[in-house]
Amino acid sequence: MNSIFKFILFTLAFSLTFSCFKDNDDSAIQSSEINDFVWKGMNFVYLYKDNIPNLANDRFTSDSDYRNFLNGFDSPENLFESLIYERALVDRFSWITSNYIELEQQFSGVSKTSGAEFNFYYAPGSTTNVFGVVRLVQPSSSASSTSLTRGQIFNKIDGISLTENNLRSLLNPETYTVHLATYDTNGTTAPEDDSITDNTETITLTKTVFSENPIFITDVITLNTMKVGYLMYNGFVANYDAELNAVFGDFKAQNIEHLILDLRYNPGGSVNTAAILGSMITGISNEVFARLLYNSDLESNNKNFNFTTTLSSGTAINSVDLTKIHVITTNGSASASEMVINSLKPYIDVVQIGTNTNGKAQASITIYDSPDFQRQGANPNHLYALQPLVAATVNKDNLGVPFNGLTPDIEVRENVTNFGVLGDVNEPLLAAALAAIQSGRFTSDVQGFTPIMDSNSFKPHSKEMYLD
Repeated sequence: MNSIFKFILFTLAFSLTFSCFKDNDDSAIQSSEINDFVWKGMNFVYLYKDNIPNLANDRFTSDSDYRNFLNGFDSPENLFESLIYERALVDRFSWITSNYIELEQQFSGVSKTSGAEFNFYYAPGSTTNVFGVVRLVQPSSSASSTSLTRGQIFNKIDGISLTENNLRSLLNPETYTVHLATYDTNGTTAPEDDSITDNTETITLTKTVFSENPIFITDVITLNTMKVGYLMYNGFVANYDAELNAVFGDFKAQNIEHLILDLRYNPGGSVNTAAILGSMITGISNEVFARLLYNSDLESNNKNFNFTTTLSSGTAINSVDLTKIHVITTNGSASASEMVINSLKPYIDVVQIGTNTNGKAQASITIYDSPDFQRQGANPNHLYALQPLVAATVNKDNLGVPFNGLTPDIEVRENVTNFGVLGDVNEPLLAAALAAIQSGRFTSDVQGFTPIMDSNSFKPHSKEMYLD
């Protein structure tokens, strides 16, 4: 869902120097060629470098000391993981890939997928068994030609009951079959007596190369005499900035008075596109939208991203000049989605509806094995690349997104027994946003479960916030 990230060394020319060794023994380094790349890349750009003793510039006293360190890891993945700072709490999002071609395809919005997205929940009374709920089906995808629809429940894939541990492997094949099921509340509101029963219906899904349009739904809803723009936006993809601008052109032409920005399934993407969206909403220009803060070696790269009046093509941005918006979020709202909310708060009133966001407020870049870590000149002997966190994002008041996410003003959860139809005014989260616009407040309905994971949990780079 993301646009290809091209790492440019901004406007400065950096030279990577290591006082501890000269790296002049090519034959010795050759046996750990990829490990050598991993360490150098992380030493150069990693946001939390100062917290990792093994990334210190003076860590090694000689070439042999450095080689012995590299040879102590049996794979690039293990070396990379050893250099991550507090994986469970702080850095949940840095990744290494052995095939950067697939990574680039994903960033461009083109990847193999069935076009179906799911939320996964623990089965009633279990902490291991899992069931899935279809949350959306992409138009024109292979899944759209099946009977799969939002809200359907399944508890098996290829005849195997779902558990938290087998989900990744069961969803990995290019073709798999989901076994539909029924969620039974047994006529009560207490979850303790809920159960899931098998159905006989199965649906086979096949992954194909598919380019997802992140602009999933747009509409102008008449609420009494007010016109409310509604945009369900599922990824900050620079390739679709012109289409996004056209949406706001229509909102502007219809004189919308309110905007509901639905980011519930938006895992993030381009920082530039996030700033452009902020400009479309507010009409603000040349003010600080967000700041990026790098590690201590790269502090000279700390950068402001400003509200703007034009797209990268030079086309004027269509702005609706609002001073208040309503944003729908879930735990699936991450990185650039959180950045938009956090960055708009110093300027306009942002009413957040749904559940806590993901808590991923750092930006990443793609690091290739080349002299300047860019794509051009990448080592032809392998396809490894790194996607480390390189910068923390804060708003103009230097406030960041908490690790546990942004807390909603109005808490409403998607209910597995009533997902509703996306874009329909009766869909529970959209209905809550419309009620808040109409009355200025809404009585929270926190019934329902929090997903333990979703489809994007199995795409290691899906929650990236990256620099174009």
